[in-house]
Amino acid sequence: MSRPNSAFSAQARSGVRNLANLEQTASTTRVLNLVAVAREWSESWDYIDRPLFRSRLLNTSLFVKHRLRDDEVYLVTCPNRTTTKIIFPLHRDQFGLGGLSILMGQRGWREGLMDVCGGEDGADFVRDVRVLEIMNELPSFDPFLLREHLRRRKVDVAPCYFAISQADIERMRAFVAEEVANLIALAFGDLEVNDGGRLVDSLLSARIDEKLEPLRMTFGLDPDSFREGVFSWRGFLYYKWCLADLTSRVNKVLDEIEALKVLPPCSRESLDYVRKAQARIRRAVGRCYREVATAIAVYDDAFRDLTRNGEPRAFRTFLVRAPTMFLSLGEMVGALSHIASFWRYRFPEGARLECDGPDAHDLLRDFELSLGVNTEDRAAA
Repeated sequence: MSRPNSAFSAQARSGVRNLANLEQTASTTRVLNLVAVAREWSESWDYIDRPLFRSRLLNTSLFVKHRLRDDEVYLVTCPNRTTTKIIFPLHRDQFGLGGLSILMGQRGWREGLMDVCGGEDGADFVRDVRVLEIMNELPSFDPFLLREHLRRRKVDVAPCYFAISQADIERMRAFVAEEVANLIALAFGDLEVNDGGRLVDSLLSARIDEKLEPLRMTFGLDPDSFREGVFSWRGFLYYKWCLADLTSRVNKVLDEIEALKVLPPCSRESLDYVRKAQARIRRAVGRCYREVATAIAVYDDAFRDLTRNGEPRAFRTFLVRAPTMFLSLGEMVGALSHIASFWRYRFPEGARLECDGPDAHDLLRDFELSLGVNTEDRAAA
């Protein structure tokens, strides 16, 4: 594949190594791997009839939420520091060979995209660009947030595109097994350990198979409704796992934010902003945790009624209504994840907690934007 224009760039040597490791280590929220989706689902009629992208090249590419470095900001016209990087692997089965990439919002990105996809500015291309722009509005590729966001924009896409990454499934497995142990006993009776593990894997997989049939019967749902219900259930398990994984990391980051030392150059106004922002961020994080906990408590209450009382109606009703909660839940969990991960990227364990005034201002302002701290919040502080 030749380099079509200046909007595209070849992956650097370190980027090639990272590209080769994406399938093993990628976080669900940061990377959308359509190569893996095509590999597993390309024979499915649903995949063929309801693709995420109509361009075959786009529909077999990688999408990465990319935090712009200081030397990249001038390249991109969008106001946010996070954008979407589209990566076109040179070989779908050998990521180590590298690929070409483009940043959405970079000057000339649409023209470059049209060139590399070999198409014209027709209906299919316009539709694909619209989908890309919808995806770029989101802070992450959280599959539950993405699905609901697309659905509200009337974009009909096959369910296979909204799976949890294999890397996150591996990390989640023990948590989910403990979470659903009582329900497995209720619906399936005594099972061998390996059988229970396979049922957990089925629950986490985008492919609903016969292993979950006893659960469908327990809920009294038809196959289509059950498929939707399992998607919602998987979403709340995912958010509970994310929250459990994030809590200790976020608390440590909040302590480090408050300990941040601001070095010259720093104006009096910037120093005043930093000091107030440190307190506002802690309050906003606390508010975010309370709202997430309230939403998850609705799930916990319905699930407890099912497992302790053997009453499936409340849980079945919850599963039907759950997708309407994904937008706010995904945004809040995504904000917490962004703060924990980017702070640790900027200040690795053991690093000195210090930076100059402009850097501190930009960093904390980004966190406030992620948490939805608005002008009124700042004025009241």
